[in-house]
Amino acid sequence: MATQENALIVFQDKAIRRAWHEGEWFFSVVDVIAALTDSNNPRNYWNMLKIRESENGIELYTNCVQLKLPSPDGKMRETDCVNTKAMFRIIQSIPSPKAEPFKQWLAQVGYERIEDIQNPEMAQDRVKQYYELKGYPKEWIDKRLRGIAIRQELTDEWKQRDVGQEKEFAILTNEITKATFGKTVQEYKEFKGLQEKKQNLRDHMTDWELILTMVGEKATTDITIARDSEGFEECKTDAIDGGNIAQNTRKEIESKTGNKIVSDDNFLHLDRKKTPKRVKYDSK
Repeated sequence: MATQENALIVFQDKAIRRAWHEGEWFFSVVDVIAALTDSNNPRNYWNMLKIRESENGIELYTNCVQLKLPSPDGKMRETDCVNTKAMFRIIQSIPSPKAEPFKQWLAQVGYERIEDIQNPEMAQDRVKQYYELKGYPKEWIDKRLRGIAIRQELTDEWKQRDVGQEKEFAILTNEITKATFGKTVQEYKEFKGLQEKKQNLRDHMTDWELILTMVGEKATTDITIARDSEGFEECKTDAIDGGNIAQNTRKEIESKTGNKIVSDDNFLHLDRKKTPKRVKYDSK
């Protein structure tokens, strides 16, 4: 379940970016160095470490791959990443009292991914526990988890229909959101007072906003399948049509209740809480 929700993890309050690549997690080297050393310039530390170890006949860079990860400026940039095995080797070259606890944490992270593949319900349990620890209401969490599943079904369809990931996915999502709520994703985030990259819009939606998002994406999935759409342009038409179905539902509810569904309500008070620690699960 390698989604946006679990592409960033936390070790002792330090964010570690990662990407699912060739069947396993690859972790940002500079993020790990920052977590272990508290260096003000982890990129320079990494460069000096490579030079030092190379002089000793050890090429740390050999097992690195360049993967695109979100940078502080919000853009996707190529970043040195390694898998768990290679990361263990790099950690050995970093003198840090955090090395051993980080190794245990890293091993647990890798093991959890294996568990998730064998039992997808465990992945869902982890996400649920995360939201519970942050203080989200149970009823909201149930809708959020269902929304993640519906979103996954839609993106799986797009992948099979020659839609390029990242940029085109974002454009299609924008079309559904704009049709459903009358706002682009960015406009909606600004309306709710969210930061563009740091905060996920769906984590700050009300119950009805989540439900209508699901309606729009589920309708888009079914329309895409029914039309057997292929390519970005055809899927874009489907996205607009799916969003329009959700829009009609929204307007009907608003006309009957006299209340606007598009809301600036958010869960920013929960974001300001300390990020919860990872929870270990019994694999039985």
